[in-house]
Amino acid sequence: MEFERELEDEEVVAPVSPTGQYLASSVLSLTIIAVLELEGPVIDYSRILSFLKDFLPINPRFSSIMVEEDEGVKKWKKVDVKFNEHIIVPVFPQGMSLDFYDEQLNDYLSKIAMDPFPQGQPLWQIHFVKYPTNNAHGNLIFKLHHALGDGYSLIGVLLSCLQRVDNPFLPLTFPSRQSNSKSSGGGGRFDRVTKVFSGFFNTMLDFGWSFVKSSVMEDDISPIRSGDMEVEFRPMNITTVSLSLDHIKQIKAKLGVTINDVITGAVLFGIRKYMEGESYESRNANSTALVLLNTRSLGGYKSVSEMIKPNAKMPWGNHFAFLHVPIPKLLNCPRDNSSNPIDFVFDVHKMVKKKRNSAAVHLTGRLLETLRKFRGPEASAKYIHSTLENSSMCISNVIGPVEQMAMANHPVRGLYFFVAGSPQSLVTTAISYMEKVWICMEMEKGFIDSYKLKACVEDAFEMLFKATV
Repeated sequence: MEFERELEDEEVVAPVSPTGQYLASSVLSLTIIAVLELEGPVIDYSRILSFLKDFLPINPRFSSIMVEEDEGVKKWKKVDVKFNEHIIVPVFPQGMSLDFYDEQLNDYLSKIAMDPFPQGQPLWQIHFVKYPTNNAHGNLIFKLHHALGDGYSLIGVLLSCLQRVDNPFLPLTFPSRQSNSKSSGGGGRFDRVTKVFSGFFNTMLDFGWSFVKSSVMEDDISPIRSGDMEVEFRPMNITTVSLSLDHIKQIKAKLGVTINDVITGAVLFGIRKYMEGESYESRNANSTALVLLNTRSLGGYKSVSEMIKPNAKMPWGNHFAFLHVPIPKLLNCPRDNSSNPIDFVFDVHKMVKKKRNSAAVHLTGRLLETLRKFRGPEASAKYIHSTLENSSMCISNVIGPVEQMAMANHPVRGLYFFVAGSPQSLVTTAISYMEKVWICMEMEKGFIDSYKLKACVEDAFEMLFKATV
């Protein structure tokens, strides 16, 4: 099938959502790249390709292109998709070592992260890396523009086309995201009035601080923030860490927090220890992590067909917000002593809970909408770009299935994803899968030492587990 270059008005599917327009602008273009590590010994890529060809039309966005109309308003237009144009199979030298192919895969991920999507095609690609690495017999890579949807939506697409290895007829199950902390109850009238005033004060404080951080106040230059302009166009290194989900659950139960609190707190502790190792003074640098918050109601993944229904409880699209979380500092601690990683988890838990309970996120959404109405979507995109650029890093967590999955009867050994195009030197993502948590760290090449940072994050989790359990 060939693309229809001339499109009729009735082929307009829907307006691009405001957030979708922000994430596909001239100043900001974000891409989600998900990697499935496939088990061998023999991988039938033609079978996988045939399976995906039948599956991907499940969402109209995958057969639509983004077009700009009057006053910069963007809409989706339906096109006929030539499937083979979206399939890329890289060629590497034959007969090399696993370490060599590890480097090749890393460089290839960095390359496709920087490459723009071809004009006139729907905003997705599938890459088959048919060479064995230390972690897999082959890698299946999905490159999807963030304008299509957020991590929840796009990971939901992947999960919809995967089946359980032990029993394909049973649904995938997911770990609980609930906290062990007990509620203090409703309290009396005075307590309720106090909470209202406290919530109002926290909202104004959080919104004001977020506005200042997004507009004029930059984080300190540090070993995780080069502060260079247009860092999003530079090559990146990608490294992954796999951790025991059972250990994280044990820590969660002991501390009475959430799994996300444990992951975020331990990652930030490891990052601060890396900063200290690179520059002792940076242990107290003012550094902010943007923690991504899914603004949907809590719940498991829904099928794509359910997500795209009108008024869906767990809708398709981009439904997330940034929480500005200061990275705790290593204060008053001698060089040969380590701060308590438990403090980092509790600090993160308190800050995230406080910011979740304020309305600052909604006020920021109103601000972006106001900018869009009066100055256009590019103005809102610039504000988001400034928010990212002025901070030190992003961190995003997504839940994945407990059972092992298969793609067209090919078992998936590991699963990780990252977000490309952010004007930051460090972006961290995490997804649970098969009783492990897979953490992916994307970092500015030549600026951050990927081996040292990986070791610091692994050590941080080990320290936290020993200190807790």
